[in-house]
Amino acid sequence: MSFPSGEQWTIRHGDQEVTVVEVGGGLRTYTIGGVDVLHGYAADARADGGRGQVLMPWPSRIGDGKYTFDGVDQQLPITEVPNHNAIHGLVRWAMWTVRQRSDSSVSVAHRLFPQPGWPGSLDLQITYALGADGLSVTPSVTNLGAASAPFGYGAHPYLTVGEAKVDEVTLTVPAHTRINLDDRLLPVDAAPVSGAADFRTPRQIRDTVLDNTYTDLAATDGVWRARLEHGGRSTAMWAQAEVFGYAQVFSGDTLPPGRARCSGLAVEPMSCPGGAFASGDSLIVLEPGQVWTGTWGITATLPT
Repeated sequence: MSFPSGEQWTIRHGDQEVTVVEVGGGLRTYTIGGVDVLHGYAADARADGGRGQVLMPWPSRIGDGKYTFDGVDQQLPITEVPNHNAIHGLVRWAMWTVRQRSDSSVSVAHRLFPQPGWPGSLDLQITYALGADGLSVTPSVTNLGAASAPFGYGAHPYLTVGEAKVDEVTLTVPAHTRINLDDRLLPVDAAPVSGAADFRTPRQIRDTVLDNTYTDLAATDGVWRARLEHGGRSTAMWAQAEVFGYAQVFSGDTLPPGRARCSGLAVEPMSCPGGAFASGDSLIVLEPGQVWTGTWGITATLPT
């Protein structure tokens, strides 16, 4: 049987199970004892709203798809038509292959070659591994080309704690700064978090609309943690703070009817904010042969 997301690669550790897919190389499911930790999608569906997808070589949006790199003006295809942006990179619908696999881990890979608006040649690899501490995700990127290449990374998992609506979730995001966005969801400026955007102290989301880019994330032992809680359950996103300096939090308000603000809160680790190709903010420039890597992960606690 052929699935919309291609081959399904399942890994297990104890009662944990993760499914990684061929189309986009992303996460379709993560369960513990059959209980969803990710709000993913069915095998007979395709990823909607970016669910579990990999965002490379840039996360978020590039306004009008335009940027200049090494003195050359580039024009990317417009993939978010209503706002006239290029969104979430070039590999979300690409075919990925298995490079290594064991019972509890799988490494998937994709070669990204030059194309309109993108001059680079990159070897992309992502290792998904299950262990006693949950799921870890390690992207690794090598510049295969003869020239430098701009780069940014993001991932788009929707975390869940069994809520019927995101309003029920108690959220913690240890961020001191929020990047303000315009009506096209492009960065405008940065300001200290305050009011409805401030989740440094855990509180229920309720009717707060979230599509926020956070930075200055407080770290412990080199990682920051964003946490969801509800009904005695807890699910946390953690990420290496020096590598993933930004987090996008999305409450799903713009998803189609029947999906908007339902179960699943997107918490997206990112190496740079939206528009970084144009602004240069936290942009990674990979020199020929250079390797970039980092690790983020998900942990969950279920009621006993």
